[in-house]
Amino acid sequence: MPPTSPFGRTVCAMVTPFTPDGRLDLDGAQRLADHLVGAGRCDGLVLSGTTGEAPTTTDEEKSALIRAVTEAVAGRARITAGVGTNDTRHTVTLARAAEAAGADAVLVVTPYYSRPPQDAVEEHFRTVADAVGVPVMLYDIPGRTGTRIEVDTMLRLAEHPRVEGVKDCAYDLLGSATVIAATGLAYYSGSEELNLPLRSVGAVGYVSTVANVAGPLLAASLDAFEAGSVEEATRLNAAALPLIEAMMAGGLPGTVTAKALLGALGLPGGPVRPPLRAASEEWVERLLKVHGEAVGR
Repeated sequence: MPPTSPFGRTVCAMVTPFTPDGRLDLDGAQRLADHLVGAGRCDGLVLSGTTGEAPTTTDEEKSALIRAVTEAVAGRARITAGVGTNDTRHTVTLARAAEAAGADAVLVVTPYYSRPPQDAVEEHFRTVADAVGVPVMLYDIPGRTGTRIEVDTMLRLAEHPRVEGVKDCAYDLLGSATVIAATGLAYYSGSEELNLPLRSVGAVGYVSTVANVAGPLLAASLDAFEAGSVEEATRLNAAALPLIEAMMAGGLPGTVTAKALLGALGLPGGPVRPPLRAASEEWVERLLKVHGEAVGR
């Protein structure tokens, strides 16, 4: 049986749909969320994360998005709201607002740019977890923040009753496996190429940008692994790799490639907000080709 978690298992880091003139598209967000939870096989959604362009949305837009998606999903998936900033006070404000808006949990990234030492990182997370009554998922992505959540820090934070999960983008299998083995934290791969490797050492599932456009393929690999068919899980994981590379490591941010594909597939997404820029027509054609080969279109 797959492990259980308050955040879900096959979790999509959902884009934030905008209208052609750049306004928040709440109707599009509801339609996309309904699609992801239904046809996309996602049992959890993360809103206002990196893929959701959180740095360019206002606090009011974040709360409105939670309310709209929660209404659309109607209990069919867990809603985790990204609330992390590089300001502890602002993060607490966003976390409380997310809880009030109906989020089931919050995602808190390591404070970025200022590069605080580990004791300050730990205190930041504890302060946020103390301020809310919902589960907290830590977001460890040192490539963006400049600061790792070190293993010892993670072990101490695991003792907090509301710190229940980790979105892992640290690319440190030894460290991740160590924390998984020593704690009850629900670990999620935040780097799709590591979905299967991390699951094999005890992770719950993934929080994925690629799931915006290929959720069933990613979920099928986990299903096969949990059914005991490691060979089939490996085959499905390999089938997803070219799409993962094109979307996440091909030179454009995942938000840009996900929105390009969503638009080409007739799904809500809309433009990206500056400083991001839309993919070129050539990029969209390439993405569509790779996507079709991966999902069998």
